[in-house]
Amino acid sequence: MLMFKEYKSRNTEETEALGESFARSLSPGAVVALYGGLGAGKTAFVRGMARGLGISCRVSSPTFTIVNEYKGERELAHFDMYRLSSADELFDIGWEDYLASGAVCAVEWSENVEGAFCGNEIKVEIERLSENERIIRIYEADI
Repeated sequence: MLMFKEYKSRNTEETEALGESFARSLSPGAVVALYGGLGAGKTAFVRGMARGLGISCRVSSPTFTIVNEYKGERELAHFDMYRLSSADELFDIGWEDYLASGAVCAVEWSENVEGAFCGNEIKVEIERLSENERIIRIYEADI
C-alpha cells in the first residue's frame, strides 16, 4: 500500500525548500520518480534536493543532455526523460550503472520510463494549481 504526504507550495522558494528537507532523509541510491506537467516545478524541487544533499553548484534541467551529475557531500544524478520514449532508452544510457553507484537518482518525466523502476522508488507528484501555487505529493511504500 502506498502512503503519501501532501504539501502546498506558494512559490518556487517553498518548492525548493521542500525538496531540500525531503532529500536530507534519502538513503544512498534512492530513486525519486518525479511526475508533473511542463512548468510544474520538478526542476525547482530537484534544485532543493541538491542543496539537501550538500551540493552547492548550479542545478539546471538536463532536457538536452538527458542526465546531469552533481557531486557534493553526496552525489545526485538528475535525469530528464522528456525526450525518451521508453525504459529501454534509459537502460541504453547506463541506468543500471547509476543505480549501482549509490547516487541519489532524481528522474523527471518518469511516466516515459516507468518500466525501468523496480517498485522501490519514491514517487513525487507535482500538480500546478496556478502560476505560483503547487500541490506536492510524496508517495512511499508502506513497508
